[in-house]
Amino acid sequence: MNVLIVESSKDLATVWRRHLERMGAVVYTADTQDSATDLLHEIPFSVIVLDLVLEEGSALAVADFASYRQPETRVIFVTNTSFFSDGSIFRHCANACAYLPSATPPSDLATMVEHYAQAAEG
Repeated sequence: MNVLIVESSKDLATVWRRHLERMGAVVYTADTQDSATDLLHEIPFSVIVLDLVLEEGSALAVADFASYRQPETRVIFVTNTSFFSDGSIFRHCANACAYLPSATPPSDLATMVEHYAQAAEG
């Protein structure tokens, strides 16, 4: 299972990465829209963990590109804001499968990634 984490905070991305690797995932990280789309050109992903608020670029552009380039890839959005807390992210992004606070315990996030990866590969 290949997983892409798109997160501006390298510390947070590292914590998530470690949990996912313990579950057997091959994890790639990107901290900008451009680095994420570069990886999407090269590697097929089962799941993308995508921070809704990136320091450089647009998370929605990453999700949209993933939907075009890898339509089976599921996107788990994470955020520390209340933006899209009404659930409208699911109307805007066809590949969105979950919307979580950034403070979600890493083990819970890893379990969700595993679940959606199995569904995507299944």
